[in-house]
Amino acid sequence: MIDGVLLKGYGGFYYVYAEGRVWECSLRGRFRVKDQEFLPGDQVSILSEEAEGPHLAKATIESVGSRRNALTRPAIANVDQAILVFAMTSPRPDLNLLDRLLIQVIEADIEPILVFTKLDKYRADPLNDGPDHALTDVYRNIGYKVFEVSSETGQGIEEIRAHLANKISVLAGPSGAGKSSLFNALSPGKKLKTGRISHKSKRGRHTTRHVELMVCAGGLVADTPGFSSLYLPEMKRAELTDFFPEFAQRRGLCRFNSCLHDKEPNCAIKAALENGEIYPERYEHYLIFLKEVIEAERKY
Repeated sequence: MIDGVLLKGYGGFYYVYAEGRVWECSLRGRFRVKDQEFLPGDQVSILSEEAEGPHLAKATIESVGSRRNALTRPAIANVDQAILVFAMTSPRPDLNLLDRLLIQVIEADIEPILVFTKLDKYRADPLNDGPDHALTDVYRNIGYKVFEVSSETGQGIEEIRAHLANKISVLAGPSGAGKSSLFNALSPGKKLKTGRISHKSKRGRHTTRHVELMVCAGGLVADTPGFSSLYLPEMKRAELTDFFPEFAQRRGLCRFNSCLHDKEPNCAIKAALENGEIYPERYEHYLIFLKEVIEAERKY
């Protein structure tokens, strides 16, 4: 028996990474009877059959382990970290989307890592006359792991590569942000199709169609299509603060224990906002999300 990780399922076969190679696996009969659902990232035990060449061997899946976590959009299991990829320019980062993804990832008990790409293009644009790290320092100061990179020059790539070893990671973020280019820079010799930016809309075109784990920098990485930007996890309105670390650390300082940091007087969050201790756009997004959570509560 060999322990491995499911990379993908395709055409009735399942491809498992184990012992430094990829195995083409069929299912033991009992799994077909149970109609077992398999997801990329599942920990499986396989029984080796006759090898076919040096790179592809055949096996059967004998057992599947319990999942530590699972995402439904995209469908993938046992994720250690989510690499949230946003361009510093072309297109400009959608921070509302970024804050939504942070909530989704944290709610799933997955560690977020923020990667801002196209640093070389940002520096080359004369309109960007501010400091390189003004925006990224906002999230770094909150406590998130943040990296600025250029897939063209290689700046920052080694730092990210060091965070991938022995982990299952997902790449998520808007189309055109440079996810595929980042993967190609992290894993030379393996090429994902990269998309072009529409000059009219300044937005990218999706290039990824299905979920598949790929070996990269000593770990497994999925370029995840369809990572939803439209929903927030089901929660109570008072729980939204938990997803904003700079708010949560001020818990208990408001006049009212039930303070939602909106229209209430003597609010510690609004005082911190006025003092420049909370980034204004983060607070704006909090109010947008709070409205959505309250509307969702009423539907339930």
